[in-house]
Formats: sequence, structure tokens, C-alpha cells
Amino acid sequence: MKLLIDKELNSTDKILKPDFNSRTGRELLVFYLQTKFRQILSFDRKCSTPVFIDVNPNFIGKFSKRLINNPSKRLLIGITGESASGKSTICHEIKKIIEQFKMPVSVLSTDNYFNDISALIKQFGSFDNLRDNGYDVDAPTSFQLDILKSDLELLAEGCDIMAPMYLPNGTGISLPRSQEILSNKIVVVEGIATMYEEVQDIFDIKIYVEADNTIRKDRFISRACNERNNSVENALKHWDYIMSAGEKYVKPFRNEADLVLNGNADLMYFSEILEYIHAITNNFQ
Repeated sequence: MKLLIDKELNSTDKILKPDFNSRTGRELLVFYLQTKFRQILSFDRKCSTPVFIDVNPNFIGKFSKRLINNPSKRLLIGITGESASGKSTICHEIKKIIEQFKMPVSVLSTDNYFNDISALIKQFGSFDNLRDNGYDVDAPTSFQLDILKSDLELLAEGCDIMAPMYLPNGTGISLPRSQEILSNKIVVVEGIATMYEEVQDIFDIKIYVEADNTIRKDRFISRACNERNNSVENALKHWDYIMSAGEKYVKPFRNEADLVLNGNADLMYFSEILEYIHAITNNFQ
């Protein structure tokens, strides 16, 4: 991928920067991006561990129409996948590239839209007891999807929002309107709730991240024990829950995704793809 980046940056055969305010200019840009995206896919297929597992055959045409017909709307990218699939890691890599190239992008996690269950946790004594008594943590009804939908619609139209903040400390507390999210040109939204039916159609690009279950389990147990001070026994119990919940609530949306990404892929290679995308969208004559 570095070869493609260097070739792009050093090429003397560049197109004039289109006038994005005109339909003709946007059509030229879209044709250019389609060509480059197919180049990325062709290169990726030859890699030992490709990033792109699957691409919806309707994606390029649908996204092209969106860019041409509605250029002023913010670009919303939704990233979902089962727990420990690598979606948060991919988002962190995106954020790193964003900061490196000073791109106008905001990042939002749907985990902050969990319902406030602090009263239930007090009633049952702990989060684990609440889960063991049947509380379905990852069900759509466990999220404030009405607020999430409203916030996403505002972001898409260029309005900044104050999103809730869910405290990941076992208390189940959700603080309303506690973190400012700017409506930048690109808004990346990550979490298992991203593709729930109530909100999935808001996104311009839908990404599903998947990884081998053995790798996911190792990641999950390590994170639960080392970062959240869980016992191995409790971590394994919660792993059994998220495997069941993932099959029920998250995995069905794989078929709705525009892109299916490999959560086991080399992050350095993934960052190079992002760097190349930045190069082709900013390297005009």
C-alpha cells in the first residue's frame, strides 16, 4: 500500500480539483473515487490478510448517488460488530489518522446511549446479579435509541449535539447531555447499536467488523480481567452471554453492511489504506 501512496503523491498526472458546488464537478469526483476504490480492492485481494472481507455490490452506486445528489449533508459512517471483534480498535486507528492529517471528523460511541440502570443495579446488588437475573444488556430495548436517532439526524444536518455519557464502572449510571460532539464533515459512529433497525438507515456507509471467535474470546477475557478487574469466572460467564446476544442482535445486520472488514487485519496496513484514501481525496492539481 505504501507503493500506491508514494505513486499517488509523486505522480505528475493529476486531475484538476473539481468544483464540488456544481453537479458536473461532483460527478467527476465520484468517477475518480470509484476508480481509486476499485484499485484499493484489487490490491487488498492480493494481501495475505485482506482488510475487506465483503463489499455489497450496490455500495459504490448507492454511495455515488449520495455524494452527487446531497453534497451538503454530513457523511455518517456506522461501524458495528460483535463484542471484541475489533471495531473499537479500528475506530481508534481512524482517530489517529484523523489527528495526523487534521481531517474534519468526529467520533461517537453508541455505548453512551445505554439506558440508565443504576436503580436496577442497586436493587439486585451488582451488574452481574442483574445480568444473571435475566436483564438483556445488549437488546435494542436497553438503549436510548430514540435519543440516538435524534442526535444522528441533527449531526447529519450540521448541528452539534450534547450526547449522553454512560459510565463503564459498574454503576449503570447514564449522564444526560454530558459530552459535546461536533458535526464535522465526517461523523464516525461505533458500537453494537449502530445497525439496530431504528437507526441503521441514517448512515451513508455501514461497516461490519468481524473476527475469529477464538481471537475475540482471548481479547474479551483479557480486557475484562486486566481493564475492568473482573474474575476469570465472571468474564467467562459474560462471554457466554455476549456470544448469545451477538447471534441474536448483531450478527443479522452483517447482511445489511456496505463493507465487511477483517478485525484480525494488521493495523499498520489498515492505517496505510486510510492514508491512501486521504491522499487521493486531497491530491489534486
